[in-house]
Amino acid sequence: MKKAFFILCISAVVTACGSNSSTKGGSDSTSAANQTAKAADANADTVVAKTGTEAAGGSAGSAKGESLMAAADCNTCHKVDTKVIGPALQDVAAKYPATETNIETLAKKVIAGGKGNWGDIPMSSHPALSLDDAKEMVKYILSLKK
Repeated sequence: MKKAFFILCISAVVTACGSNSSTKGGSDSTSAANQTAKAADANADTVVAKTGTEAAGGSAGSAKGESLMAAADCNTCHKVDTKVIGPALQDVAAKYPATETNIETLAKKVIAGGKGNWGDIPMSSHPALSLDDAKEMVKYILSLKK
């Protein structure tokens, strides 16, 4: 059962990473992936509007972090309020207070990747991401407390 779930998750990642939203008339799986991505973006906008940007990182940090995440591959595995492959961003925010120590630690975790804190499926590393950008992304995530 675990193998089947793992293969399903890998297939979902490959499908999501391979979709091109500018292509029209794509296959059903591409259309579903595009609709899922659009729904995730709509959910992210709604949560930001509800929570405001005052929490953990201020308005500039949250807005910059949100745009950095949108440009990266984060939305492939994470949604704001629902577990996909990785944890929901609100669950991460609930687990970690927005302290400088946690921001630093989580930013390094985003860059290095790893597994074990949220299950057996590893988060891929992001070595091209600068520490400052990773910190902005983490500040945004931690601002999403329920």
